[in-house]
Amino acid sequence: MSPKRSTAAADIGEAAARKTAVALARRVGFYAVTCLISVFFALPLLWLVTAPFDASPAYAIEFPEPTLRNFETILSNPYALPSLLNSLILAVGTALFVVTGAALAAYALSRVRIPGRDALLYVLLLLSSVVTGTAAMVPLFLMVSEVGGAIHPVLGVDSHFSVTLVMTGGLLPAAIFMLKDFVDSIPPSYEESARVFGASPFRVLKDVVVPLITPGLATIAVWSIVNVWGNFLVPFILLRDADKQPAAVLIRTLYTEAGQPNLALLATFSLLYSLPVVAMYLFVSKKYGFRFHGGIKS
Repeated sequence: MSPKRSTAAADIGEAAARKTAVALARRVGFYAVTCLISVFFALPLLWLVTAPFDASPAYAIEFPEPTLRNFETILSNPYALPSLLNSLILAVGTALFVVTGAALAAYALSRVRIPGRDALLYVLLLLSSVVTGTAAMVPLFLMVSEVGGAIHPVLGVDSHFSVTLVMTGGLLPAAIFMLKDFVDSIPPSYEESARVFGASPFRVLKDVVVPLITPGLATIAVWSIVNVWGNFLVPFILLRDADKQPAAVLIRTLYTEAGQPNLALLATFSLLYSLPVVAMYLFVSKKYGFRFHGGIKS
């Protein structure tokens, strides 16, 4: 082999080695950064899991002094378990309204051709994002007060039903926007075949469309429940009776007389407060999966 060829081969080998080293360094750096980010987010969760079983938790992760007294103290609070039940009532009620309304509206917007349909959908989504809950609370409170006084107390202040309706209105535009993509993915021929056999529009929606968009409905339901479960402002403004307030509002009372957070009770109640949502997420994710796009190919 001539000296020139051997030099060229050596250069090619060195370049390949450098490229391999650079790729390996990038991969190691990527995994190192990923591990650091994972640890950063895992530490608060680790504290949340260990602090309820610690007799004197602090702002640090340390081996706990085992005790169950924190759970006994929380369960002896007359408002703790009822507040979780109130959260469940608000979350499930809102999810039912949102899923039903979004399914009907998304199906209509997907199948009915009307002028400005897409523009209307984007305007609703934009307005629901721009007008935040904080900015709308004063007019919402006045509206709910007047409606409750003029029509029926169940629609007014201090009613779970009125809170459910208010939160449903805030979640519906985004839910319709997400669910419409699922309905768009269903070939119209499926519905036409059902109509040939005499199925009514409602029967088509119930027996043909809904089974095909079940993953979308599950996603919307979990998304609605999570949004309501952690909502503090709307129940705090519209529910004055402590017996009707959800856990998101009750948690603000777990402070000492000096205004300092009672870490033991906060951590314990937060753990109990988180478990239903985590269990629901794992169940639905395993059974249906979470997708923000349709799954039917035409």
